[in-house]
Amino acid sequence: MSANSFGLIFVLYHPSEEFLHNLRKALAVCPNVVAVDNSSEADVTLHDTLRRDGATVIFNRNRGGLAGAYNRGAEILLAKDCDVIFLLDQDSDIDASFFEKMMQACSELDTDTFLVGPKIHEINLGKCMPVFPPGPRFPKPKRIDHETEGLFPTLFIISSGSAISAQAYRKLGAFREDYFIEYIDIEYGLRASSHDVPVYMNAAVTMRQTTGHIVRHGKLFTTHHPAWRRYYGARNAVHALALYKSKWGLHWLTGLLAFHQALCVLLFEPQKLRKITAILFGYLDGLFGRLGPFESRHPRIFSFCTGAAPEKLAPDSAPTITVE
Repeated sequence: MSANSFGLIFVLYHPSEEFLHNLRKALAVCPNVVAVDNSSEADVTLHDTLRRDGATVIFNRNRGGLAGAYNRGAEILLAKDCDVIFLLDQDSDIDASFFEKMMQACSELDTDTFLVGPKIHEINLGKCMPVFPPGPRFPKPKRIDHETEGLFPTLFIISSGSAISAQAYRKLGAFREDYFIEYIDIEYGLRASSHDVPVYMNAAVTMRQTTGHIVRHGKLFTTHHPAWRRYYGARNAVHALALYKSKWGLHWLTGLLAFHQALCVLLFEPQKLRKITAILFGYLDGLFGRLGPFESRHPRIFSFCTGAAPEKLAPDSAPTITVE
């Protein structure tokens, strides 16, 4: 594959100065940057500054959540004829060689339809995300912590830092906005793998990041995600893994994942009742294919889980929530 141009979708949500520093670093090394602001209110001064710095700015107001931000940005980059679309969340920090090394890996592929992600090092856990090689009915994770080169086939990759070829996006379509935030990358990777679009993890590039406020407790760990996010995590896991159960035998893991979430909440986290309630309703909704915004489907439960007044919630609005 010979890619001539690439672009970046950088998602913002009430960014701190540290997150804006990450964006400025990306602007310095990427020719096409689309900053999608998912904040609840527009920061006109910030947007004007970013435009002067060369970014295209979209004020998305969290429409469709993180998935919606990716889709709005992809529309812009496809119109600019970018060969490769990079995704980056505001809390992800990259070095100056990130795009060069990722594009080098993309250029070595013998196809123009692909997904490639960096090796993800979870700072608080002190280890890297494994790959899940496609092939067997029950894929077994493979650790690549000590690998420093090569592309490793995997069923899915984390969205932040990933490279999606324009041809792959056109073939696979948009990210699922009815998922809002959780499992949008897992579903997209499984969708790609199920449609013969190769997915790789690039061991030559490591991106350090955190997933929530992870705290280890021996062999267990917890993310301290709020109740609303627990809902989406449980629901979307059940739905996404069930979608592709005819090809990949991962759907049986969802009960285990929900149990692990609930156990960690009960053992280590505050607001136990709110979070367990969110996990339960999320799991059941995923089981029966009930998607869409949490607050629209269960206004009173959403109110209980978040402390928001139900009468103030618009029926079809996206919740004003942060992307961690």
